[in-house]
Amino acid sequence: MTLNLSVLTPNRIIWDSEVKEIILVTNSGQIGVLPDHAPIATAVDIGILKIRLTPNDGWLTMALMGGFARIGNNEVTILVNDAEKASDIDPQEAQQTLEIAEANLKKAQGKRQTIEANLALRRARTRVEAINGVPS
Repeated sequence: MTLNLSVLTPNRIIWDSEVKEIILVTNSGQIGVLPDHAPIATAVDIGILKIRLTPNDGWLTMALMGGFARIGNNEVTILVNDAEKASDIDPQEAQQTLEIAEANLKKAQGKRQTIEANLALRRARTRVEAINGVPS
C-alpha cells in the first residue's frame, strides 16, 4: 500500500505522487505517516519533510516553510507557504543566506526585528539541513 502525497504552495505543485512513508514536522513535533494512518489535520512547522518512495529507498528531503497538512484515506495534502526539494536548492546560495540571517539576528534591535530575524534564520537553517540530509 502507498500514500498519495501532494505538496502545494500558493504558486505551484511541488510534489504529487505515490510514496511509501513520510515524516512531517508539525508544530507539536514530528509525525510519521504510513498507509492507513488515522485521519488528522495539523499545522506544519518550518522544517524538513522526509519522503521514502519504497521500503528499500533512502529518504528524500524537502524544506517546508510552514502551513497545514490533511491526512486521511491514504492521501496526504500539505499546503505550505513555500517548499523546496533538496535537489533544487543551491548549496552555496543556501549557506550564504544562512550566514546573512545569522548576522542579521546579531544586529537586530527591538522585539519585531528580533522575531523577523529569528524566522529568517529558521528558514535558512531548514534549507541547509534539507541539502545536507537528515539522519534517519
